[in-house]
Amino acid sequence: MMFFARWKTAAILAVILLGALVCVPNFFPRSALPSWARQFSLGLDLRGGSYLLLEVDLNAVVRERLESLADSARTRLRQQNIGYVNLAADPAGRRIGFRVRDAAQAGAAVAQMRELANQIPTSLGASTPDIEVTSAPDGTVTATLTEAGLRAKATAAVEQSIEIVRRRIDETGVAEALIARQGQNRILVQLPGVEDPNRIKDLLGKTARMTFHLLDETANPAAATPPPGVMFLSGESRTGQTERYAVRRRVEVDGANLTDARAGQDNRNGDWVVNFTFDSAGTRRFADVTRGNVGRPFAIVLDEKVITAPVIREPITGGRGQISGNFNAKSAADLAVLLRAGALPAPLTVVEERTVGPELGADAIRAGVLALTAGAVFVFLYMGFAYGLFGWFANIALLVNIMLMLSALSLLEATLTLPGIAGIVLTLGTALDANILINERIREEVKNGRTAISALEAGFTKASGTIMDSNLTNLFAMVCLYIFGSGPVKGFAVTVGIGTIVQMWTATTLVRLMVSWWYRAKRPKELPVLGRGRGLLGLLAHPMFRLVPDVTKIPFMKGARAGLMVSAVLSTLSLIGAFYPGLQKGIDFKGGIVMEVRTPEAANLAALRAAVAGLDLGDVGLQQFGDESTVLVRLPAQGEEGATQAAVNAVRGAVEGVAPGARILRVEAVGNRISDELFRGGLLALGLSLLVMLFYIWFRFEWQFGVAAIATLILDTTKTVGFMVLFGVEFNLTTVAAILTVIGFSANDKVVVFDRMRENLRKYKQMPLRELVDLSINETLNRSLGTSMTLLLSAVPLAIFGGDTLSGFAWVMLFGIVVSASSSVFIAAPIVLFTGKDRLRRGEPTPPAAAKAGAPVGI
Repeated sequence: MMFFARWKTAAILAVILLGALVCVPNFFPRSALPSWARQFSLGLDLRGGSYLLLEVDLNAVVRERLESLADSARTRLRQQNIGYVNLAADPAGRRIGFRVRDAAQAGAAVAQMRELANQIPTSLGASTPDIEVTSAPDGTVTATLTEAGLRAKATAAVEQSIEIVRRRIDETGVAEALIARQGQNRILVQLPGVEDPNRIKDLLGKTARMTFHLLDETANPAAATPPPGVMFLSGESRTGQTERYAVRRRVEVDGANLTDARAGQDNRNGDWVVNFTFDSAGTRRFADVTRGNVGRPFAIVLDEKVITAPVIREPITGGRGQISGNFNAKSAADLAVLLRAGALPAPLTVVEERTVGPELGADAIRAGVLALTAGAVFVFLYMGFAYGLFGWFANIALLVNIMLMLSALSLLEATLTLPGIAGIVLTLGTALDANILINERIREEVKNGRTAISALEAGFTKASGTIMDSNLTNLFAMVCLYIFGSGPVKGFAVTVGIGTIVQMWTATTLVRLMVSWWYRAKRPKELPVLGRGRGLLGLLAHPMFRLVPDVTKIPFMKGARAGLMVSAVLSTLSLIGAFYPGLQKGIDFKGGIVMEVRTPEAANLAALRAAVAGLDLGDVGLQQFGDESTVLVRLPAQGEEGATQAAVNAVRGAVEGVAPGARILRVEAVGNRISDELFRGGLLALGLSLLVMLFYIWFRFEWQFGVAAIATLILDTTKTVGFMVLFGVEFNLTTVAAILTVIGFSANDKVVVFDRMRENLRKYKQMPLRELVDLSINETLNRSLGTSMTLLLSAVPLAIFGGDTLSGFAWVMLFGIVVSASSSVFIAAPIVLFTGKDRLRRGEPTPPAAAKAGAPVGI
C-alpha cells in the first residue's frame, strides 16, 4: 500500500540516520575516533603493503614426533633390558618399527611403547593415545601415529605457528598487521605499508628452534652414516670454515625455556653476540648439564645447524648464557627476535606473495574514485532524463544505497579493495534495475487507464516479486564467488552482495516512501510518467526520451531458429578457441612471478633482460609497461614454492645490479599448488552458480524456463570466453568475477522476461505461444535495454579509468552485458517456445473478470 504508518516511516528514517552515523567515521583518521567507532579498512592494493600466504609443513610435524618417539623408545628399551634390532622411523607410513630379539619380550615392549604415547583429548571429555601399538608373531613391534593424533598435532602446530608469527611480526614494529588462519594448514599475513617484505619472510621462514646438545667425541664426523643416537650437523668454526659435528640427538636443554634474548657486543673483543636468559626450569637443567660435563664440548643448535660448540670450562649456574658466532648487528638482532618469539613447531613456506608499493596504491585509489564518480554521474543523468521525477527519486535512493553499503562494510570492519570499488561502481547500474522495473510497470498501468494511486500501487506490487527473483539470482553468483574466490575477489563478492540486498530495500521501501510523500503533498490527477512538462521543472519532472517506443510489435520469434544457430556456431568456435590456442591464463591460474619495476631513468630493456635471463629461471618476459622507466617482468612457476621465493629474491638482486636505485612497485608470486587450487576454485564457482540458478528458476517457474535459462547462461559464458581468447584478455580471478557478474545479470534479465511470459500465459488463454513470447519481449524491451544501459554507463568508466588491474574485468563485463541482453531475445525465448509448445497451457484458467479488472497476477 502507498500508505505508511508513522512507526514504519520512523523506522525507515532511523535506518538511514543510523547508516549515516556509522558511515561518517570513515572520513576521519582512526586516531581521532573513539574506541567504539568502526571503519572499513583499505586493502593492500589501495594503500600498499604485502600479502603473504604461509603453509605449515605438517610432514615435518609427523617426522619430529616419530623421531622423538624413536629416541624415547631407545632409552626406554635399554632401561628395561629389552633387546631390539632395526629400530627406524618411517614418516611416509607415519610409524616406527623394530623387532625384539626375544619374542617373549614383545608384550613388554608393546607396554613400554604405549606408555610413551601422548593422551589426546576427545570431544566427549575423554582422552585417547596418539600412538597405536601392534606386534607380530615374529616379535616385530609397530607404533603408528593415529588419525586423531595427526589431527591434534596439525591443529596444535598451526595454532602455535600463528601465535609465533604474530610475535615475530610485532617484534619488527609493523603496525596493523593481519594474521589469520586460512584452511587447514595455512596462515594469511597482511602487512600494510611493507613495501619490501624480504626481512619479514626471512624471519618467518626460519623455524628458530634452538636446542643444546652434547657432542659425541667417539663418533667420526667424516663417516658416511652416524651411529645410533647421533646426527651429523654442519656449522661454522671460529675461522669461518664449514665444519661437521657429531651431535647427540638427546636434547639436554630446550630453547623453549628461554625467557629473553638480546643482541649485544662482547666486552672482550667487541664481536656481536646474543645474550640469553633461562627460566627457573631451564636454569636448573643448564646448571646440571654444565656441572656434569666440564671439559666437554656443548653445541648450540639452531634449525639443525650448529651455531657454536664451545667447551664447558666451568658450571654455569646463573641461568644466563651467550651465543657467539660470525654475527653482525642485523643478524644478531634478527636471531634475538626469533628466540624471543619462540620456535615454530614446523617450517613455514611462502606459497603466495603479492606486494604493492604505496605509489601504485595511491594510483589505484585515484583510478577507483574517478571511475566511481564518472559512473555515478552517467547513471544519475540517465535515470533523471529517462524517468523524470521518479528517476530523481531513484537517484536519491541510490545515494542512500551507497551510504548503507559503506556502513555495512564499516560494521563488518571489512577490507575495501580495488575490485571492491569495482563492485560499488557496478552496483550503481544494478541497483537501478529495480527502479526501472517499477517505473516501467507504473507507466504500463497508467497507459492501461488506471488512476494515479491505483497505478502506483499496482506498479510497486507487481514489480516486487520480479525484483526478488532477479536479484536473488545475482546474489547466488556472489555467494559462490565468495566461497571459492580468494583475496580481493572476495571483497568484490561482499560489496556486490551487500549492494544487492540493500538496493532491494531502497527500491521497494525508500523510493515508495518518497513517492508516497510526494503524492500526499501534490494529489496529482496524472503521474509524470508520460509526455513532457512545461518549464525547466516540468521538463525535469517528466521523461525526456525513451530508448524504444512504448508500443512495439517486433516479430522476434521469426528469427528464433537463426538466433539459435548463430549462437551455437559462436559458442562452438569459442569452445574450440578455449582449447586451441587456449585461454591466456593469468598468474592466479598458472603460477609464476610478475614484478613491476621502476628504474631511476629510462629502462635499459636489453641489459635487464640479459641479467634476468642469466639467472636460468626459465623463459623470461620483459616489456615496457606504461612509461619508459617502468618494466614488467614475467617468469614461469619455479616448481617448489621455496624455489619461487628464491627466484623473486634473485630477480631483485639482478635488477639492482643493472639499475641501482630501482624500485619494485609490485610483486606477485604464486606457486604451482596455489595456482591449481585457485583454478579449481574459479571453475567450481562458475559451475555451482549455474547449477544453483537452474534449480532456483526451475523451482520458481516451469521446467522449460529452467532449461532455457541454464542453456542460455552456458552459451553466454562460452561466448564470453571466446571474447577473452580473441582479444587476449587474461583469465584470472578478476575475470572470473566479471563472468559471474555477467551470469548474474544474464539470469536477472531472463527472469524479467520469463515473469512477463508467465503472467501473459495466465492472462491470454487463447493466444498462440509464438505471439505470446513476442508480446512479452516487446512489453519488457524498455526495461531490458534500460538496465543494460545503466550497467554499460557504470562499466565504461571502469574500462577507461580503472587501470590495468580492472581493464580486463571491465571489457569482459561490457561484452557480457551486450551478449546477455541479446540472448534473452534470441536464445532463451526461442528455447522456451520450442520446449514449451503444447505444454505451457496446463492448469486452472484465471477468471476473465479478474483479468479485465486488472487484478494483480503473476508473482
